[in-house]
Amino acid sequence: MNTFYYCTPEWLKESAEIYRSNPQAGEKLKKLSGKMVYRVKADPSWGIEKDIFFCLFFEQGKLLRLELISEEDGKREAEFIIGATPQAWKKILRKESKFITDFMLGKIKLEKGSKIGVLAVAPHANNVVELLTCVQLVFPDELSIDELEQYKANMKEFRKELAV
Repeated sequence: MNTFYYCTPEWLKESAEIYRSNPQAGEKLKKLSGKMVYRVKADPSWGIEKDIFFCLFFEQGKLLRLELISEEDGKREAEFIIGATPQAWKKILRKESKFITDFMLGKIKLEKGSKIGVLAVAPHANNVVELLTCVQLVFPDELSIDELEQYKANMKEFRKELAV
């Protein structure tokens, strides 16, 4: 299993490629249609100097987009925007917390869209987590000081290049 860093274009690209190459994954999400955008709130100690967004767009289980997106494009294109701290997202992706529980407790906030709509897609959350964790994922708080500095430099570079 390949290793990728959290909130990087490489992580999302590889996850999308693995998902698209696995018909069983698409079968599990065949009832999922929607345009979701996830906000990872800024946390300089994690190398995230300003909020970062990524989108996950599905049509009946077919993955249309999984990539970083600008805040402006996310607000314009998404049906739902949900946001949380990187620590809260890590707990979801490490399967230490459940999306629906943290959403209902307010640890994950709905920023755009209807709560009823989010609750309608929430049953697919575990399969979405599987999609996002089909690679070995390394989080910034797991890096050495030198690795974190490299992560920060990489993030600064790709954010400028991709305008995200």
